[in-house]
Amino acid sequence: MSTGPERPRGRGRPRSPEVDDAILTAALELFTEGGAGAASMQAIAARAGVGRLTVYRRWSTKEELIAQAIESARADIPDPDPETLAATSLPDLIERVLPGAAETLARPGFRALLAQTLGSTQTHPRIMRAYWDHHIEPRRRVSMVLLERARERGDLPAHTDLEVLVDMMVGAVVYRVLQPRPLDEAEAERFLRAVYTQAGLLKGSAARG
Repeated sequence: MSTGPERPRGRGRPRSPEVDDAILTAALELFTEGGAGAASMQAIAARAGVGRLTVYRRWSTKEELIAQAIESARADIPDPDPETLAATSLPDLIERVLPGAAETLARPGFRALLAQTLGSTQTHPRIMRAYWDHHIEPRRRVSMVLLERARERGDLPAHTDLEVLVDMMVGAVVYRVLQPRPLDEAEAERFLRAVYTQAGLLKGSAARG
């Protein structure tokens, strides 16, 4: 039996961020262009210029990959860290995310992506389930904490149904994005300000921009 120090086991080649980005970009493009049916693992691998095994090493299912690809489309919207959330007022947090959110809503292709995502609820429900569980629900929980804090401070009426309030704000944005005339970035920011103002989360800022 050896008494020398145990040699560390090899951990294999580290993942390449460039390959990850290429796969996510390919998945996002294919899903936006043709929905889940067009975004097979083989098609994603071919467009990304990698082997199918490379894709499967990173994502075990198409649903998980597409869910993360959808999430990558909102990369310009910052998610504040816990310390920032604890130390920053809700209006200030909204001001921080507004520019990135407006840019995302006005981005060419975002409307098509949103339509495909909503459509997959019926045609490929596991995609929406993966996206909801891994991305939407965690942000929704954070939103509920922030809104509860605002209600406790008196910024919102005591009887406010926070679940309904979140659904109303998200629904208003989805409804506007899917209308025939796309928003430009300035219009998107004005619209978001109006939504937050009507919800009672921003004061007197709907006319900005």
